[in-house]
Amino acid sequence: MKKLRVLLLTHQDLVPKTSTSGLSKEEIAAAKTEYDVLRGLRRLGHEVIPLGLKDELHPLRQALAEARPHIAFNLLEEFQGEAIFDHNVVSYLELMRTPYTGCNPRGLILARDKSLAKKILHYHRLRSPGFFVFPMGRKVRRPKALSFPLIVKSLVEEASLGIAQASVVHNDEKLIERVEFIHKSVGTDAIVEEYVEGRELYASVLGNQRIAVLPIWELDISGLPDDAERIATRKVKWDAAYQRRYSIELKRAEKLDSEVQRHIQRTSKRIYHVLGLSGYARIDFRLDKEGKLFFLEANPNPDINNEDEFASAAGAAGIEYDALLQRILNLGLSHRPSSAEPAGEAAQS
Repeated sequence: MKKLRVLLLTHQDLVPKTSTSGLSKEEIAAAKTEYDVLRGLRRLGHEVIPLGLKDELHPLRQALAEARPHIAFNLLEEFQGEAIFDHNVVSYLELMRTPYTGCNPRGLILARDKSLAKKILHYHRLRSPGFFVFPMGRKVRRPKALSFPLIVKSLVEEASLGIAQASVVHNDEKLIERVEFIHKSVGTDAIVEEYVEGRELYASVLGNQRIAVLPIWELDISGLPDDAERIATRKVKWDAAYQRRYSIELKRAEKLDSEVQRHIQRTSKRIYHVLGLSGYARIDFRLDKEGKLFFLEANPNPDINNEDEFASAAGAAGIEYDALLQRILNLGLSHRPSSAEPAGEAAQS
């Protein structure tokens, strides 16, 4: 295996230090993915050069000129404080002819905008809940075709930002309140979807043109109180004490019919191609009580710390963590921007 010079791109506040000595548990936990990737790459024998970015590209230009990395390992989830600006950094890497890990710019653009992704998939006859977008500064008027209950989310933010029990609404008054909350507190447009009661399933996908779907994972939230909505709130995703209290667990999906599993795998591959994704991604679904599968969202470059669902799914497929990182590197090295398959052609293949 060739030893590589890897530029590890992170947010400026999450650059992993040489040692965790003196850091609080909170500081270490906040940058767990960055530390896990750094250590894994070094165990593989690669030279790793961490670089933190926040709101300007000059440090990246300088690092590319001085370090001359073989590849950039991209862990950025935002730029200039905007989640939707991450594609600009990847575009810059392409302009500089520097290979990078993870998703290409077009795939990031299509997937980050939840409404755009759903419109494209609807064109390709892939099922998702009915939805409507309420832009900031506009009066909230529910279309008659959109029926309660509804769930209100940020149009572009990830990691359950802005999602709480109050996100599921059952009347117009609560709908207006929650949309205004997203506008004011999160600072983005709001997307409102028809709420699908059912199991929350995650399909981890790895590859460029040839892709593999790893074992299906599930967010088990059955232990929540009887009167609670079964949704992936911010607390469900990130509050360890809350998770222990209600036995919330991310685990391999059990009691899935073999045909349902095949359907999820086929659908995940179609979505991956239709949205022009590359590298690796996680596709989120709801499976209702009748066995109907609903696409929720696509997450390019999902969290890959060694305990999260992507790495866990890879482990279940026999891919150890360091081998997963090497495979992600190999995919970045083999990806060519001109070879990205157009969405329209992918659906016809």
